[in-house]
Amino acid sequence: MSAPDVAFVLGGGGVRGAVEVGMLRALLERGIRPDLIVGTSIGAINGAQVAADPTPAVIGPLTASWASPEAAAVYGDGFFAQTRRLVRTRTHLNSAEPLRALLERQLAGFARFEDLPVRLAVVAASIERAAEHVFDSGPLIDAVIASAAVPGLFPAAEVAGDHYLDGGIVNSIPIDHAVAAGARTIYVLQVGRVEVPLTPPRTPVETAKVAFEIARRHRFAWDVSHLPPGVQLHVLPSGGPLEGDESLMSYRRTGSVQRRIDRAYEASTAYLEEAS
Repeated sequence: MSAPDVAFVLGGGGVRGAVEVGMLRALLERGIRPDLIVGTSIGAINGAQVAADPTPAVIGPLTASWASPEAAAVYGDGFFAQTRRLVRTRTHLNSAEPLRALLERQLAGFARFEDLPVRLAVVAASIERAAEHVFDSGPLIDAVIASAAVPGLFPAAEVAGDHYLDGGIVNSIPIDHAVAAGARTIYVLQVGRVEVPLTPPRTPVETAKVAFEIARRHRFAWDVSHLPPGVQLHVLPSGGPLEGDESLMSYRRTGSVQRRIDRAYEASTAYLEEAS
């Protein structure tokens, strides 16, 4: 397999991942086409759809998928339904079935990684091995669901007898896999968290969030600082956070999707124009 020239790396981040649609639009409209896509969590979901159609034509269906009933249902269960599921399962609040239905519709005709016109890899966290796992062959939808299995929100995903949780636990912005594949130009599509400075926490909730952010950003910063000579890295801007993003319930705010897409498109367009 030949080394890719251009790689898109799509990070994790739940509903904030809508910004990646705006970034993708800015890239694809300029004729920047990936030879490799690497995704984690929501980045795996967006990335799989672009790997199936790496042209500007994908932006319409991708945007529509974010506004679809299936997308709303991913986090859309009411409090009592979530509570009943948590009591019954003892592990998670939401069903993965709406996400599976969305992927089956958007990826119809692409049952396996090998069916995709663009090479794709998605990152998940292996439970049995307590390690990072990269899916790049075999059944596609099961792997994407494994990459997006947010702990506590979704059940652990079973693939070929092993169990997986969200890839963001081990590698939220997996640029190292694009580097290892030999990509010379890497575009990072991140959800905006790395753009926001961290401050000392004042509450137990803030302490947990800051600790998680340090772990997430430490891996990203290390990878950036250890890029091989000759590799160009472009970290596309998200357009900035929205009011309420720090709320614990922000993961359910699907009404902000179009605004996130538009802001990221404008910011990334300006960045690419300046970079060129």
